Amino acid sequence: MNRLHAKQILNWKYEQPYDFYNNEENEENLAELLENHYFSAVDQHDVLIGYCCIGKAAQVPTGSQFGAYTEEMDDIGIGLRPDLTGQGFGKTFFKSVIEFVSVKKGNGPLRLTVADFNERAIHLYKQFGFKKVLEFNRGTSTFVTMIKPVD
Repeated sequence: MNRLHAKQILNWKYEQPYDFYNNEENEENLAELLENHYFSAVDQHDVLIGYCCIGKAAQVPTGSQFGAYTEEMDDIGIGLRPDLTGQGFGKTFFKSVIEFVSVKKGNGPLRLTVADFNERAIHLYKQFGFKKVLEFNRGTSTFVTMIKPVD
């Protein structure tokens, strides 16, 4: 992740109900993207299309209170540019992320956390063998933790 990509990501604006994922560009959010395990995803023309994160960066901090992250495994998270969502790109993008993570971390079990209202994402993750294992609340939001065991 570089500063230009981080700034672009922080200015992405999703439509409801996905506006839950909107951010704002500030030094704290820039530091989060630049100082943790976030990786840019670009197309063949080097245009930013999304990102992924690995490890603690992919966890929802409140989840630790509920035992969401007690098992040792690689956590992953993704973000796809808003104008590319809902158009069928998710499957190819997520497959690429899983392949990238397996190169970086090996072929261990994977875990992700997603807002429960995001049925599109949950459907996608199930197609890749992820299964729901836990739900927890952070304020008014409910999150689902999903695990993909080793094949």
